[in-house]
Amino acid sequence: MTRLSRRSVLGVLASASAASMIGAPVVARAAEIELRYGNNLPSTHPLNIRAQQAADQVRDKTNGRVEIKIFPNNQLGGDTDMLSQVRNGGITFFTPSALVIATLVPVAAINAVGFAFADYDQVWRAMDGGLGAHVRAAIAKVNLHAFEKIWDNGFRQMTSSSKPIESAKDMAGLKIRVPVSPLSLSMFKALDSAPASLQFSEVYTSLQTRIVDAQENPVSIIQVAKLYEVQKFCALTNHIWDGFWFVANGRAWAGLPDDVKAVITEALNDAGMKQRDDVRRLNESVQAELQAKGLAFNKAAPDSFRAKLRDAGFYKEWKERFGAEAWGLLEKEVGVLA
Repeated sequence: MTRLSRRSVLGVLASASAASMIGAPVVARAAEIELRYGNNLPSTHPLNIRAQQAADQVRDKTNGRVEIKIFPNNQLGGDTDMLSQVRNGGITFFTPSALVIATLVPVAAINAVGFAFADYDQVWRAMDGGLGAHVRAAIAKVNLHAFEKIWDNGFRQMTSSSKPIESAKDMAGLKIRVPVSPLSLSMFKALDSAPASLQFSEVYTSLQTRIVDAQENPVSIIQVAKLYEVQKFCALTNHIWDGFWFVANGRAWAGLPDDVKAVITEALNDAGMKQRDDVRRLNESVQAELQAKGLAFNKAAPDSFRAKLRDAGFYKEWKERFGAEAWGLLEKEVGVLA
C-alpha cells in the first residue's frame, strides 16, 4: 500500500486547488454577491484547501455572480468572536467545532461525550443519520443554518510536557487546556485534572509559558499548529471525536436566491466529504512525522478512563442534560454508555 506523508497529501491538495483555477473563466466584473467565511485553522489545513475549492466551484457555477472570501487562521478573531459574528451577520459562514457551537446550542456537544465512539464507522452513522439531524434542528433554532455534512476534526489525543499519560490516574492534578466547553470541563474534572478553557488562538503561548502543561487535539491540529514544539508526550486516547459544523447566518442564508443556495449546498457538502478523507489520510501519516520532530507517543488504556468517568457519574449527568431523545440517538450507534 502506498503511504502518503503529510507533505504529499497537502501538496496534492494544494496542487488540485491551484489546478481548479486554471482555465476558469475570467470574470471582469465584481461579484454580485460577496460572502465572508472565517475559521481558526491555518491555510494549509485540509479544511481550508477544500473550502477554497468549494469557493472556486461556487464562483464558476454562478459565472462569477457569487464570491466566497475565506479568512483562515483566526484572522477575524477567536472562536467566540467568530461565533458572535456569524450570528449577527458580520460574516456569512463559520466552521465552529461542535464543542464551540455547543456554548450556544448545548446538544451540539453530544458527539464529544468522552470515549463514546469506537471508530469512524460509528461516527458517520450517527452524524450523517438521526443524531446529526437532531443537532442541525437545534442549530436552526438559534437562527443559524447548518449544512448536512459535518466536516472532520478528528479524534482528539492528549499531549503533555511533563510526563506520559497512560491511564486515568495520570490525569490527577494535570493542568490541561480544553475548549470553551462545559462538556470538556466536566469530563476533565471527572478525571480529577485541572482543566482551563482557552481559545484555540491562545493554546501555543499558554503551553509555551506553562500556564497549562497539557492540551488535547487531533494529531493533524497538533502538527499544523506546531504544538509539538512546546509538548513532549502524546497519548493516543481517542477520547473525543469532534467535527466542524459548516454554518451560515440564518437571515443571510434565507435571503439568497434558491439557485445560489443549491450551488453552495452542493459545493460545501461535496467538499466536506472530501475533507473527511483528507483528514483520515493525513492522520495515517502524521504520527511518524511528529515522532521525528521529537514527540513521544504511547497508547493509553481507554477502559481506565471509561471506568473513572462512569464512577464519577459523568455519563449519568450528561444523559440527563442532553435529554432522552438525543442520548438514545447516540446510544443507537455506540451502545449503552450510562
